[in-house]
Amino acid sequence: MGREKVFRFKQFAVINDRTAMKVGTDGVLLGAWCPVEGMRRVLDVGTGCGVIALMVAQRNQDAVISAIDIDAAAIEEATLNFANSPWGERLTAALTDFNAMTDGECYDLIVSNPPYFNNGVLPTGDARTIARHTRSLTYRQLIEGAARLLSENGALALITPTDAESEIVEAATFASLPVRRVTRVVAIEGAPPKRLLWQLSRRNIAYHEDSLTIAHSDGSFTDEYIALTSAFYLKM
Repeated sequence: MGREKVFRFKQFAVINDRTAMKVGTDGVLLGAWCPVEGMRRVLDVGTGCGVIALMVAQRNQDAVISAIDIDAAAIEEATLNFANSPWGERLTAALTDFNAMTDGECYDLIVSNPPYFNNGVLPTGDARTIARHTRSLTYRQLIEGAARLLSENGALALITPTDAESEIVEAATFASLPVRRVTRVVAIEGAPPKRLLWQLSRRNIAYHEDSLTIAHSDGSFTDEYIALTSAFYLKM
């Protein structure tokens, strides 16, 4: 792979050199946490280098995954990463705007690590900020689009900052796509949660809420975080 920046997991590696968004904790959390059992058709919205799609492919050997992004460099990188993985025949990447997708598509799982800078001035020329700004895809657009594209018992899984909680709940209610599961993510024990993992679905299942702490105060990973991510990280 030459001098390209490569992030290696246990069963695959991703070139993460050209895309604005790099492999990070948010994406790995979502890829390890999202529901995959029985999910045959999966859509990864804003795939970047494709890491979440690859994690889903590893976890569910029956899943066929479509990955989309509005960044051509991201699609080029994801396509290469998919081809280099053990599951290339089940993964495709396309330059597609989620807002332009038609109701004819139907997915069992839609997963997204969406943009999260909802307010403020967007600096010009900053590709990473552009990739992370809700100007291109708001939470409401994501949830309403998912409500159109999901199968009857399908689910939307996403990760957001905690300050987006009321916006997600309001959008889910408006779209008639109820929140079924929430995990509050704490970076260091004793600190307030910084991220929320969400599962929205019309499937009539009981609401469940829990928490996940990533690290102890001494910086060592918690048992629960190791259990969630050990199938992926090399040093877990």
